[in-house]
Amino acid sequence: MSALGSLAIATAALPAALLAASHLKTRRLAKQAETLVPPCGQLQHVPGGLIHYVEMGPADAQPLVLIHGLSGQLQHFTYALADMLAPDFRLIILDRPGCGYSVRDHDNLATLPEQAKMIQAFLDLRKIENPILCGHSLGGAIALAMAMDAPAKIKGLALLAPLTHPVSDAGVFKGLIVNTPFMRRLMAQTVAIPAAQRTAAEVLQQVFAPSSCPDDFLIRAGGALGLRPKSFVTASSDATLASSRIAEQSQRYDTDLKTPGAILFGQGDAILDPSAQGQAMTTHGLDCQFLPGEGHMLPITAPNKCDQFIRKVAASFC
Repeated sequence: MSALGSLAIATAALPAALLAASHLKTRRLAKQAETLVPPCGQLQHVPGGLIHYVEMGPADAQPLVLIHGLSGQLQHFTYALADMLAPDFRLIILDRPGCGYSVRDHDNLATLPEQAKMIQAFLDLRKIENPILCGHSLGGAIALAMAMDAPAKIKGLALLAPLTHPVSDAGVFKGLIVNTPFMRRLMAQTVAIPAAQRTAAEVLQQVFAPSSCPDDFLIRAGGALGLRPKSFVTASSDATLASSRIAEQSQRYDTDLKTPGAILFGQGDAILDPSAQGQAMTTHGLDCQFLPGEGHMLPITAPNKCDQFIRKVAASFC
C-alpha cells in the first residue's frame, strides 16, 4: 500500500491534537500556494460548476482547446507550448472541472462523461465551434469522450500521452484512490497535503522520468496549486471515478470514435504505456507517433515537438 493509501486507514486513529496541527499546516500551505499561483484567466459558469480559462491568439483562427491531465492545471500548457501555438490558433486553455481555479459541485462530476459534458457546455456557452481538442494524459481520455459524445461538434484530436485504456496499476497515483467523499475530505483537510509536500520531489521525479522536473515547475507550471485540500479532493475523485470508467469508454471506440486525429507519446513514458495506450489506438483510426528519450510530461519537456505535432495534425483536416 502506498503512503497516502495507508493514511486513509490511519487518519481516523490519529489524536485530535495531531489532526488539528495537520489542519493548520494544510491551511497555511494552501494559502501560500494561491499566493504563488493566483488566478490568471476568466470564469465561465456551466451546469455543475465554473470553468477557469485563458484565451490566446487570433479570435478568427482555428479554435484549439488544451485540456490538462490528472493533478494538473492550465499552466502545464502556458508553461511553454501555448506561446508557440498562439500566433496561428485561437487557444482556449482551461482548468478541468475542479482543477486549478475551476469548480465542480460534487465528486460524481469527476466521471469521464460528466467532465466531457461540462467542458462541452463551456464551449457551447463561449460559442467556440468545431475546435480541435488537445488533451494530455487524463485530458486525452476526456477529449475522446467529448469526440464520441458530440462528434458533430469536434473537428479533430491531437492527443499527448493520453489515457485510452485501463491500467493494471495506478502506480504513483495509487494513494489518490479513496472511495468515499467523507474520507477524501478528511484526508484533504489534515494529512494529505503535508504528506504531498514531503513526497513531492520523489513523485515529480517519477512523473517526469526520464526527464527531470524543471526547477520552476511549482510556480511557472502551477504545481504549487496541488498543495491545497481542493486539489487533493479533485485529484482523488479523478483517480477514483474517472479512471475507473476508461474500461467502459474503451469499448466504444470501434463504434463511436469517428473524429480524425493522432497521438504523440514519449517512448520512455513511465506513467502510461505507449504501446497499450497509444499504439493500440491505431486500430481505431488514430495514428500514433513516438518521441525517443521523452517521458510523460510532453507539454513541459518537449514543447517544440508538441507544437510540430499539433500543427501537422491540424493541417491534415483543416
